[in-house]
Amino acid sequence: MAKIAFILLCHKDPEGIIAQARQLTAAGDCMAIHFDARSSPAEYRRITEALRDNPAVAFARRRHRCGWGEWSLVAATLEALRAAVAAFPDATHFYMVSGDCMAIKSAEYAHAFLDAEDVDYIESFDFFDSGWIKAGITVERLIYRHWFNERTRKRLFYASLALQRRLKLVRAIPADLQVMIGSQWWCLRRRTVEWVLDFIARRPDVLRFFRTTWIPDETFFQTLVRHLVPDDEIRTRTLTFLMFTDYGMPVTFYNDHYDLLIAQDFLFARKISPDAAELKARLGELYASRGVQFRVSNEGRNLYRFLAGRGRIGRRFATRFWEREGTLGRERELLIVTCKKWHVGKRLLERVRQVTNTPVIEYLFHEESTPLPDLGGIQKTIEKRTRHRRALMRMLFDYFETDRLAFCLDPSALDLMQDFYADRCTTRMLEIECTFTDDYLIGHAKRVGLAGDMTPPEVMRRLLPTIRADIIHESDRIREAAFPHVYRIADDALPEQNAPPLAAFLNVPEPVAREIAATHYLFSD
Repeated sequence: MAKIAFILLCHKDPEGIIAQARQLTAAGDCMAIHFDARSSPAEYRRITEALRDNPAVAFARRRHRCGWGEWSLVAATLEALRAAVAAFPDATHFYMVSGDCMAIKSAEYAHAFLDAEDVDYIESFDFFDSGWIKAGITVERLIYRHWFNERTRKRLFYASLALQRRLKLVRAIPADLQVMIGSQWWCLRRRTVEWVLDFIARRPDVLRFFRTTWIPDETFFQTLVRHLVPDDEIRTRTLTFLMFTDYGMPVTFYNDHYDLLIAQDFLFARKISPDAAELKARLGELYASRGVQFRVSNEGRNLYRFLAGRGRIGRRFATRFWEREGTLGRERELLIVTCKKWHVGKRLLERVRQVTNTPVIEYLFHEESTPLPDLGGIQKTIEKRTRHRRALMRMLFDYFETDRLAFCLDPSALDLMQDFYADRCTTRMLEIECTFTDDYLIGHAKRVGLAGDMTPPEVMRRLLPTIRADIIHESDRIREAAFPHVYRIADDALPEQNAPPLAAFLNVPEPVAREIAATHYLFSD
């Protein structure tokens, strides 16, 4: 059975570290601690004294003064690893955690998970081809030497980098290594850890190389594990659930995130807020519990993007130069159908096409698979369609040889609506108001990745009012925009009631509109 040796790197909150060590070792696991040498000696004494009698806790023999992005973080990890390997000969796995991490599954679940496959869990993507680095320097991390910390000694960091560039002091990467990159939160088997320690003892050149790379904790273990372990024994993922904001900062979890966290397909999560006392207590009890069945739905990241995005509703920055004069033409009519139930919007468009012979296009700005003619490549991706929206519509008018075109938009696409209404063409919009049952919203949440078949009922109960409110909010934003020529029909209205607004929208006689409105399957789910 798996026994985990936790490798804890920490620098603050001695009481939290003591509690974390006691919680994790109470279930039969063990821990090696490296406490930053920059931190208070009194705090370190407090930790060592409190855990002195716990045989499942060891301390790194040498403490390093750690700095973000520096080799010192790897050096500290290696010290803790050596201490754990020596102190816990029966440990089967070594799991990196920080003081901000907490288990989101029981020890029983974690051990069974690790026993299921004889593999290592570590993100390891190709450094040069993966696009893992989103900002800052890339290859310069490796080919130049970095002696200064970019965060604390920025001028020296960039002056040193500029000097090496000017003098062309480029160094070679060890020829036998393929440099990999990934998260520093890994879980490795004992054999793998021993191989890594043996490798660096034999290869001082590799140590010298990584000592002066920038942010080596994202490349050192990732590279060595991939070099030493067969690919089929590596799972390129982390077992620690973490998310980042749009600004590159870690998302912090609080007391009300308990249900969300335990539903994710991970064993640990970070960062847990130091003030989330209730969450910490519940997760601590959870790790020691037995017989708990977990419903893993794994929708956390999609949920975060959805909920965070609701607070950032705004307009795009500016009209692009090719759109400023890219009018569709005064003589043309643009008919926008907006409906949250996409199948209803598509059915209405199809009936409009059948009855009025008007060219129609479905959700072309939302679905990559929307059938479109070959327009020279502009139609290939949603990104291109959206970026060149007016040029695309002009080309569609020309392709269909028409001055009247109907298409669908999701109610969330307010920026697109504003852009088309700002054009010189005649724009009219039909909003289809639909009734949303809980069952439909659950299906919608699953379709868009906000939930899964295993999402716990309590999470779903909390999510449904938010989704429902979001749909109402989208409709309210359309009303508040006060667009001219906006008409509305509803799924709970009679065809006789829907016919007049539909006739005005299509500019057709009411009997024609009534024929469309009377389509018996129009609003079926």
